[in-house]
Amino acid sequence: MIDFKGAHYPQSVILFAVYFYVRYGVSYRDLEEIMAERGVSVDHSTLNRWVVKYSPEAAREAQKRKANTAESWRMDETYIKVRGEWVYLYRAVDRDGQTLDFMLSEKRDTKAAKKFFANALYNNGIPKRITIDKSRSNAAGTKEVNKIFKRLRIPVKIDTVRSKYLNNMIEQDHRFIKRLTTPMLGFKSFASVQPTLAGIEAANMIRKGQLGQLKCGFRQFAELAG
Repeated sequence: MIDFKGAHYPQSVILFAVYFYVRYGVSYRDLEEIMAERGVSVDHSTLNRWVVKYSPEAAREAQKRKANTAESWRMDETYIKVRGEWVYLYRAVDRDGQTLDFMLSEKRDTKAAKKFFANALYNNGIPKRITIDKSRSNAAGTKEVNKIFKRLRIPVKIDTVRSKYLNNMIEQDHRFIKRLTTPMLGFKSFASVQPTLAGIEAANMIRKGQLGQLKCGFRQFAELAG
């Protein structure tokens, strides 16, 4: 349940602004105008604070409530510009294109891949196989995870498939994320981009129907608040 204690605007107004931003990819200046047209006077800096504060909480609830996913995963990374520099967005979907997890990293290496896999396994269980591209760091990351299983005497081994063709699915899914982040006119800090991406991923799960039959996207997003 999301805590709105101390907020100076109604919960529904805050959630509408946050959902509109992470679902439709507008700048904060544009969102300020959109809210004004609906009779709500709120400046763009306040809108930014709402997104940064409430998006991660909505994303955590979405992760808990999403439907079960398949045991065959597709994993890849894409790029997001922060402070004028490119950083790496690790993402994974299952064979049906359902969102599994994501993680932003300043580096693209074995350590980052290992951390991403650990988070994805914690949130989604252990898959039978993971399809990756030709990235050496991703391959090394899956090997490290299997080593941990072996060391802990867990009788599981995740098969790794290296296939550019099979990974087209997640590359297509990246495009939805990039389409939303482009109009946002860049991110000024690593700390602000992570919660924004969390909200975008939550909205993406809603769009895909992972939280149940799609009735109204905003209504499902609002239900995450409890």
